[in-house]
Amino acid sequence: MQAMYLMVAAVVGMQQPVVPRTVAPALAHAQAALQGLDALAALDALDALDGLDALDALDFRDTGALQDEQDPTDSLWRAARRAFNRGDYAGAAKLYEDLTRRYPDATRAGDALYWAAFALYKNDNLVRARDLLVTQQQRYPKAATLRDGDALLARIQSALATQGDEDAHRWVIIHAQPPQPPQPPQSPQTPQTPQTPQTPRPAGAHSCPDEDDEDDVRVAALNGLLQMDATNALPILKKVLAKRDGCSAGLRRKAVFIVSQKRSAETEDILLDVARNDPESEVRQQAVFWLSQVGSDRAVTALDSILRSARDPELQDKAIFALSQIDQPRAGQILRDYAANERAPDEAREKAIFWLGQQGSPENAAFLRGMYAKLTGEDLKEKVIFSLSQMGGADNGRWLMDIALNEREPVEMRKKALFWVGQTGGNLDQLAGLYDRMQNREMKEQLIFVYSQRHEAAALDQLIRIAKTEPDKELRKKAIFWLGQSHDPRAAQVLLEIINP
Repeated sequence: MQAMYLMVAAVVGMQQPVVPRTVAPALAHAQAALQGLDALAALDALDALDGLDALDALDFRDTGALQDEQDPTDSLWRAARRAFNRGDYAGAAKLYEDLTRRYPDATRAGDALYWAAFALYKNDNLVRARDLLVTQQQRYPKAATLRDGDALLARIQSALATQGDEDAHRWVIIHAQPPQPPQPPQSPQTPQTPQTPQTPRPAGAHSCPDEDDEDDVRVAALNGLLQMDATNALPILKKVLAKRDGCSAGLRRKAVFIVSQKRSAETEDILLDVARNDPESEVRQQAVFWLSQVGSDRAVTALDSILRSARDPELQDKAIFALSQIDQPRAGQILRDYAANERAPDEAREKAIFWLGQQGSPENAAFLRGMYAKLTGEDLKEKVIFSLSQMGGADNGRWLMDIALNEREPVEMRKKALFWVGQTGGNLDQLAGLYDRMQNREMKEQLIFVYSQRHEAAALDQLIRIAKTEPDKELRKKAIFWLGQSHDPRAAQVLLEIINP
């Protein structure tokens, strides 16, 4: 070992004469770092200077701020950073820890503890990483990485809790609790009643958390509950969901998701309570959405009640979607009744019609075909046409064709039906025969477009015939345009014949 020290010192000494003047202090730091280090740490410290060129020398900085040339931690910091970057997490943790041990009052000492813990976390040494983060909280409350350390500690504690660590288990339970509201100061003259000690307020609990902010300690602790059994997790989640202040809305949304993943006898009751009583619309919507995964008779009844009584359109949309996902005859009947309810908002009825079409059941198809004739609004009619086109089937195809041919129907509805017949693979022979039967010019134009979207030879034959023989100049121009888009050799020949008759 002594020989190793001598060799390293000799190398440093040999390099000194050729190093730019601005780097000389850094080399002195590296020499100082050799004192008390083992061979690996000494070589890592020297490696921090390896390959340093003149530009490096003029910009001798760490990842954050410019460091004082006389900072004795500089060489250790750079060596640790290089070890971390090359994946040597054990070596990096040792160097960062050594920096804090040797220079406890340095500016970097608190941040070095965070990076040492992060390296240990990457190396799956969770217990030691936790100890270092707790030390950072206690000794370096002004460290720049303190908030990052709080979030990392939450992840580590969650991981340890799943491994059976009792201390970590208690930590997750405490930090997942909703924060206590501030107590008003009591008058010094009023005798104070002994109070139960308050649960320590989690670090970082001063701001409103977002359920997607994985760096928030409370959110990370709630995520930890996902890994715990429902018996321990649900009481805490119920406390979170009982909060009614605006700042806890993000946590409540997160809690709703976790409850939905914790299937127990209470899951349904909790989601139903939130769907009915939470003051925040988005939280209620989340609960309604996840009720679709429960799918019980009680859930269907609750969703029916929410659909009929809610005044929030987004909540109604979630209830419609949830019912569409429940594979129960009663859920389908509720959607059909709502779609037919003339007193319900048209937008919500359109959503119900859409999801009925996505289910594709014979009952829904028959219902939609029958309901179409009773509708007066074109938006609702259009949604029925679309939903039936998505179901497919011979009966629905014939119905769409009947609408397209029905001259008593509004032209826009006929065009929509014709379009979807073409898009869903309707009989091309039947479509080809329609052109000469059509009296309405708009319908003929729509047929030209339908032919252009089909790839069969018969469709191109129709476009060629219209381009050559159609007496209506504008319709001929439409057919010629779509022939030009087809990139078919036959179409190119026809276009040449039209250009050079």
